[in-house]
Amino acid sequence: MNSEKPKRRQRYSGKNPRHFSEKYKEHAPERYADDVAKVIAKGKTPAGMHRPVMVREVLEILAPQAGELAVDCTLGYGGHAVELLAALQPGGRLIGLDVDPIELPKTEARLRALGFGPDTFTALRTNYAGLARTLSEPADIIFADLGLSSMQLDNPARGFTFKHDGPLDLRMNPKRGQTASALLATLDRPALAALLLENADEPNANRIAQSILEAPVSTTTQLATAIHRAGGDDDSVRRAFQALRIAVNDEFGALEAFLQSLPFCLKPGGRVAILTFHSGEDRRVKKSFQSGKRLGTYSEISDDVVRASSEELRANPRSRSAKLRWARRSIPEE
Repeated sequence: MNSEKPKRRQRYSGKNPRHFSEKYKEHAPERYADDVAKVIAKGKTPAGMHRPVMVREVLEILAPQAGELAVDCTLGYGGHAVELLAALQPGGRLIGLDVDPIELPKTEARLRALGFGPDTFTALRTNYAGLARTLSEPADIIFADLGLSSMQLDNPARGFTFKHDGPLDLRMNPKRGQTASALLATLDRPALAALLLENADEPNANRIAQSILEAPVSTTTQLATAIHRAGGDDDSVRRAFQALRIAVNDEFGALEAFLQSLPFCLKPGGRVAILTFHSGEDRRVKKSFQSGKRLGTYSEISDDVVRASSEELRANPRSRSAKLRWARRSIPEE
């Protein structure tokens, strides 16, 4: 008989947990189904979870078949991957890529618990910019969701949001590269203004850049305060966070490298779908697909972006800025 008592969760002072590290429900939302259901019913995303965008549309476009090989280039919480894996069975495989060393092990464990073993699912910690180096053969399906995951937003230590004070980090992989605060220390006003304009279409880039550089900015709330002091609203703050995040992680460079190698990673007749959340991302995907169609690399591409349904917009407001584009690899003539 096992005499060991089950471990008690860590106690915190006061009635409710105040710090993210103490919020046990956020770290294991699957154990608190009733609480999760209540949050979803309110049209919100439960902390510690991520609600995938346009799952139905993605599956319709990619049309996964049993036995095929698929790649989820930005695994995140695994919401799209779960549905793709189910549709690929029997005999199909999915490779999931993600640069985040904190969230990737959690997602891999979650998918393993659902019954997807190493024969059907492989998780790799790598940037999708190097997709070609990770594949031993071309894939039937390639999918990429370029949005920020809710789990990254929820954790103040990652520095992706100004709702809670935390270090101004913004790195997808906190073990590599420089933080956003370190980047700011290297920029002058013209360079920062150009970054805010190029990466986030900020209309008041010059004034906001000046205010940021005049203040000590090493935390998320300090950055928000500096922007508000320049007359910016919360939308300006969100745009600044977006602009810095894109720069810190070289997101445009990674996307361009991915798009360049993409045709070589698809089998003839293979399908690709890409979800973007920023005009700069969508513009790059659109031009790449159009160029591929002219050159005969792609036989079909989406004429217009696919957007979330009105029902999804009500249930998940974070889907509002999502744009979905797709393409099909050409089949060589015999």
